[in-house]
Amino acid sequence: MKVYGLEKCDTCKKTRNWLSRHQLAHEFIDYRDHRVPAETLKQWAMAVGGWEKLVNRASTTWRGLPEARKSPASAPEWTLLIKEYPALVRRPVVVTDAGEVSVGFNDKQFAQRFVAKAT
Repeated sequence: MKVYGLEKCDTCKKTRNWLSRHQLAHEFIDYRDHRVPAETLKQWAMAVGGWEKLVNRASTTWRGLPEARKSPASAPEWTLLIKEYPALVRRPVVVTDAGEVSVGFNDKQFAQRFVAKAT
């Protein structure tokens, strides 16, 4: 699986540690260093229930945006915004080898999702 996030993000660190403790192979990709293509962002948004679920509107980055930028009306506007401000994406984004996409980290949900499937 692939884990997308930011190197210094505490939630991303927790996720990676959890996966390692449970011996689940994963590759970490810092999306500031390796920008996510617009088409992939669109796929993630569709998989998690829309742009509002993919973007962290409680973040410092979101709060610092000019009001005019906080109302993207189309997928191209969202992808342009994320390209400019990659920290807007909720972290981490986990993509399994089967193509399942999730955002965020929760110990209990990860246990149900990954450990239960492995047994």
